[in-house]
Amino acid sequence: MGDRGGTVSSRRRRTSSRPSGQGGGGPVGAEEEVRDGAPGPDVGAGGDAPAPAAASDKDGDSNVGSGHWELRCHRLQDSLFSSDSGFSNYRGILNWCVVMLILSNARLFLENLIKPPCPTPRYGILVDPIQVVSLFLKDPYSWPAPCLVIVANVFAVAAFQVEKRLAVGTLTEQAGLLLHVANLATILCFPAAVALLVESITPVGSVLALAAYTILFLKLFSYRDVNLWCRQRRARAKTVSAGKKASGASAQRTVSYPDNLTYRDLYYFIFAPTLCYELNFPRSPRIRKRFLLRRLLEMWMVPTIQNSMKPFKDMDYSRIIERLLKLAVPNHLIWLIFFYWLFHSCLNAVAELMQFGDREFYRDWWNSESVTYFWQNWNIPVHKWCSRHFYKPMLRRGSSRWVARTGVFLASAFFHEYLVSIPLRMFRLWAFTAMMAQIPLALIVGRFFQGNYGNAAVWLTLIIGQPVAVLMYVHDYYVLNYEAPTAGARTAQA
Repeated sequence: MGDRGGTVSSRRRRTSSRPSGQGGGGPVGAEEEVRDGAPGPDVGAGGDAPAPAAASDKDGDSNVGSGHWELRCHRLQDSLFSSDSGFSNYRGILNWCVVMLILSNARLFLENLIKPPCPTPRYGILVDPIQVVSLFLKDPYSWPAPCLVIVANVFAVAAFQVEKRLAVGTLTEQAGLLLHVANLATILCFPAAVALLVESITPVGSVLALAAYTILFLKLFSYRDVNLWCRQRRARAKTVSAGKKASGASAQRTVSYPDNLTYRDLYYFIFAPTLCYELNFPRSPRIRKRFLLRRLLEMWMVPTIQNSMKPFKDMDYSRIIERLLKLAVPNHLIWLIFFYWLFHSCLNAVAELMQFGDREFYRDWWNSESVTYFWQNWNIPVHKWCSRHFYKPMLRRGSSRWVARTGVFLASAFFHEYLVSIPLRMFRLWAFTAMMAQIPLALIVGRFFQGNYGNAAVWLTLIIGQPVAVLMYVHDYYVLNYEAPTAGARTAQA
C-alpha cells in the first residue's frame, strides 16, 4: 500500500508541475524536482523500506519536518550552454550586454569631458551643432539636396502619366517602354550630374539625395513591371466567360487594374516601406499609438578616424592593422545601431503610420552560416525587389542560377558605388570591388566553413570588411581634399 500510495502521489505532482512555456528554469525545475523525488527502481528492491516521494520546494530541498527522504538528486542532463540542452532563454545575457554598452560609453563620455587642457589634448564635447549643420549645408541660402528630393516628384508623376495612357490604349507598349526607360535613366543621371557639378552640395547631402533617387528608381521600376503584368493578364482575361468575371468581381475592398492608377495609390507606394508594388497591400486594422511612440523614441554616432591617416600615408602596415582593428569594433557597433534604427525603428514607424501590414523588413541574418544567407536576409525589401524584378526574370529568360546571382551582385555593386563615389566626387571602385568579392567569399565560406564556424566567418567579414572600405575611402578623400591643396599651396610659396 505504501509503494502504491507513493507512486500515485508522485504522478499527481508530476502532472501538476508540467512546464507551461519554453526556456527559463522555473517550470522545468519543478518537473525535475518531481521526477527526482520519485522512488527509483533500486529503492526497496533489496527488501528495504521504500522512501516516499517528498514534496520539494523550488530549490530542490525537501520540506522540513515532513519526514520524507531524498535518495536521488542526479539525472542525465546537459549544461544549459550546450547545444543539446534545448535551452534558449538568454534574455538576461542580452540585458547584460546593453548595460555594459551603456556603462562603457558613459565612461568614454565622462573621459572626454574631464580631459585636462594642453599640452595633453582636450577632447570635450565632440559634437558641434554648427558642424552637424555644415554636413548638410555649405551655404544657408542654398539647399541643393532638399531641392533635388522635391524635384523627384516630377519623375514619379511622369511614370504615372505614362501608365495612365498605357491603360487606356493611347500609347503602345513599345512607346511606353521607351518613355519608362528614359524616365528611369534620368532618375539615375540627373542627381548624379547635380552632385558633381553643383559646388554648394555637401557629400552628406549628396548621399541622402542619391539614396532617395535610388529608392525612387527601384519603386518606379516595380510600378512599371506590375502594371505591365496587369495589362497582360487583362488581355488574357478577355476570353473568360462573363459569369466568371461576375464572380471575380464580388470581392470586397479589393482594387483591380486600372482602378489602382490614382495619385493616392502612387504616393502611398512611394512612402510605404517597401520597394515592390502591389495593387492591394496588406493593411493593419489601426495605428497603434504606443507602438508608434516606442519606435519614434528609439531614433540617434560618428567615429573619429583622423589618426588613421598618417599610417596610411606612410604605408606603416603594422600601424594600419592596429588602426583597422581599433576602428573595427566602434564601426561595427555603429552599423548595428544603424540597422536597428533604420530597419526596425524607422520602417516600423512608417509602416504603423501608413497601416502597412507586411513588417518583415529583416530576418535572422545574425544566425547566417553562409554569406549567401546573410545577403538574402538582412535587407528584405531589397531582396524581394531583386528576386521579383531581376533574379526570377533572368531565370525565366533562360539564364542559369549562377549567372542570375552574379547579375544581382553586379547591380548591387553598381548602386553601392553610385551612392559612395558620386557624393565624394572620386571614383575608386572600392565599394564595387567589395560587393563583387562577396561571390568568391560566399564560395569559400560555403565550402570550408559549416555551422558555428560559418557563422563566425560571416561575423568576421562584417566586422573587418566594412572598416577596410571606410579607411580606403576616407584616406583617398583626405588626400584629395586636404593633402593636395596643402601641397599645392606650399609649391606656390616656394
